[in-house]
Amino acid sequence: AYLKGCPFFGNLEVVALADLDRSKAEARARESGVPRVYEVSELLADPEIEIVVNLTIPRAHASVALAALQAGKSVYNEKSLALTREEAKRLLAEAASRGLCIGCAPDTFLGAGIQTCRKLLDEGFIGAPVGATAFFSCHGHENWHPNPAFYYQKGGGPMFDMGPYYLSALVNLLGPVRRVTASARRTFPTRTITSQPYSGGIIEVEVPTHLAGVMEFACGAVGTLTTSFDVWAAEHPRIEIYGTEGTLMVPDPNGLGGQVRAWRGGEWKDVPLAYDFTEPHRGVGVADMAWAMQDGRPLRASGELAYHVLDVMESFHDAAEQGAHVAVGSTCERPAALKVGPVKEMLRKV
Repeated sequence: AYLKGCPFFGNLEVVALADLDRSKAEARARESGVPRVYEVSELLADPEIEIVVNLTIPRAHASVALAALQAGKSVYNEKSLALTREEAKRLLAEAASRGLCIGCAPDTFLGAGIQTCRKLLDEGFIGAPVGATAFFSCHGHENWHPNPAFYYQKGGGPMFDMGPYYLSALVNLLGPVRRVTASARRTFPTRTITSQPYSGGIIEVEVPTHLAGVMEFACGAVGTLTTSFDVWAAEHPRIEIYGTEGTLMVPDPNGLGGQVRAWRGGEWKDVPLAYDFTEPHRGVGVADMAWAMQDGRPLRASGELAYHVLDVMESFHDAAEQGAHVAVGSTCERPAALKVGPVKEMLRKV
């Protein structure tokens, strides 16, 4: 998805791939026309490379990103930024000390669907935000993913897997979270893999697989977020925002487009998307980061945003374990909204 997406924006050139399994990098390079395949150490030593897009599994995010920063490269991590607050803090400190940028997925809040919702909120279309609800549910990934065990280990579970999409969208729409509480459970102690090539394998489940949380936003709105790998079927909306004058139905934050709907004045209406970026690939966050590095301004899918999202997720788990409200220690600025126009041009305008 990144190999398709990054060249779209015109300010990124993918020059090299690296993987622990070199044959995988070579195969992908042939498919995508990437000119170089490196060992990781070779990639980090190449002085021409300015940004490393780190698509490793979650438990490797911090170590790979730290090595890239120490090699003088800016880094864009896949979600989440790291497994723990401590790892993430070290990455932010390392980047700051070296004058480098660190960004992090998801960047889907920069798509046409959620940016249209942001525009409506900023214009006061539903009045002042009162509350929000958000739901992600499925029955896990062991029936389709080729190697699903990590989804049930530290750094996995439905909150760490899908929470970043929902929380990044909510922070973009409503601002930072100041306090949370939650309840959680681990419904099935083991999972049986039915996908290939590990069909029949047993996964020991280490993390909660159903979590229901409550958030108090700094703006005063109160939100709920449920994430689950234990639900066979559900018909909840992905995200709804409730205001003093209406309701906003936000499309799936795992995508860039989607249908926006709003209730105001007694009826629901479909709202046309105000932006053009609905392509089903990744890379807008990396492109925005490259412009930010060139123009000396804050990036939108920033390490600070990703750290706050990680802090909220950790705080949900802490609250569930403690049976208490937990103050979220971090905060962040809402990412700058995109101005209306072609995304390739609007990324440069803040």
